[in-house]
Order: sequence, then structure tokens, then C-alpha cells
Amino acid sequence: MPHQIDYEKLRERISQARGGAKGDLSTLDPKRTAHVIVDLQNGFMEEGAPVEVPAARNIVDEVKRLSRAIRKAGGTNVFLRYTTTDLDDGWSIMKQRLGPAAAAHSDGFTKGAHYWQLWPELDVSDEDVMIEKSRFSAFSANASPLHAELQKRSIDTVIITGTLTNCCCESTARDAMQHNYRVLMVTDGNAALSDAEHEATLYSLGFIFADLHSTDELVEQLAKERLPA
Repeated sequence: MPHQIDYEKLRERISQARGGAKGDLSTLDPKRTAHVIVDLQNGFMEEGAPVEVPAARNIVDEVKRLSRAIRKAGGTNVFLRYTTTDLDDGWSIMKQRLGPAAAAHSDGFTKGAHYWQLWPELDVSDEDVMIEKSRFSAFSANASPLHAELQKRSIDTVIITGTLTNCCCESTARDAMQHNYRVLMVTDGNAALSDAEHEATLYSLGFIFADLHSTDELVEQLAKERLPA
């Protein structure tokens, strides 16, 4: 079931808290924009998967619409895949926090494993960028080459979709802003385990780190900048 949240009311709360400030899409330059799709892998999407997020199955259509709009406008789609490294090598605290689930988690997200693969219903093209990351945030030191790849393409704005809203998406969004990227969180293109977690995270990000926009708003704006056929 999709998240049942009044996003307009949420954005109005954030605007009031920020003294009336609101996000403006009129300055969006698709050629300097990357749509970063976070961890929409079998291990988060399948029923019974190690880290199943049921609501994530309901955002696929929005992610696909946005992926197509980005391509048509000349932007860049970046698909992130959470990839296991040796949790005893520099991230032992993660293994401790996972407890008995550590082995299954590690095995499931090993490169090439079934749960590591991208969800097959996504819209993926040869021109899209595939990046593996070994931490929740793709911008964490030595976690992935995301920052370098974006800089190589002169990207200054990231649009974030994926799961979990309050873990890998939030971590990546916060770090992106602190790497001086403009961050746009897609309200109906991110998924958490509950409405409460999803809404609280969007509020926190919208207050300081990102602007909140719906898929419809972003697709409409990108269509105005679409490349000639």
C-alpha cells in the first residue's frame, strides 16, 4: 500500500517553519541534474526478502516515469546498488547492530547475488549509470564513486528516489547537500516501512537539506526542457 500522507500539508508546514521559503523548479537545468535511484534491489523489494520494504513496490511507476523524463530532457539516471563488503573491515559496528541477521544480510547483498540485483520492473537503459555503494550514503568516504561521476558530468542537482526514505535515501540526501548539491526529494518516489518514518524524514530533510516535490511536478518541469526529437 502506498504511503498515505498529505504532502501538500507537509510542505506547507515546512514552508512556514522556514519563513515562507519554497522550492522553485523554474531554474532546474536537466543537463546538470542526476536522478539518483537508491537501492531498488530485489533484497528490498521482493516479498520475504532480507530487508523487504512493501511500500517500495508501490513507487516503481513513479520512479520509471521520472527516469524516462530525465532521459528525454538530457539528464542522467544513476542507479545505486547496496553492495556487501567485509563488515569486519572498517564497519564492524554495522555487523554488531545487525546481530543474528548479519550473515544473511551480507550474503544477500554480495555482488552478483539474486537479492543484490536491481528490481526487474525498473526502466533501465544502457545510457544510465550503475554504481555500487558500500555504505548507506553513497557520498560517504570511499563508499562509492558517485561524487566523482557527478562532477565529471558537471552535475549540480540531484533528485532522489528509492528506499528506505529514512536510511539510505536520507543519508545520501544529507551528504549530497553537504557536498554542495541542490537536493530534490521525491515525496511519492521514496519508501519507508511506515507512514510515520516516511513523513518524519521528509519533514527533517525539507526543513534543512532538500526541497520536496512530487513526481508529477518534476515530470512536468522536465517536459518543458525536453530535448528535440
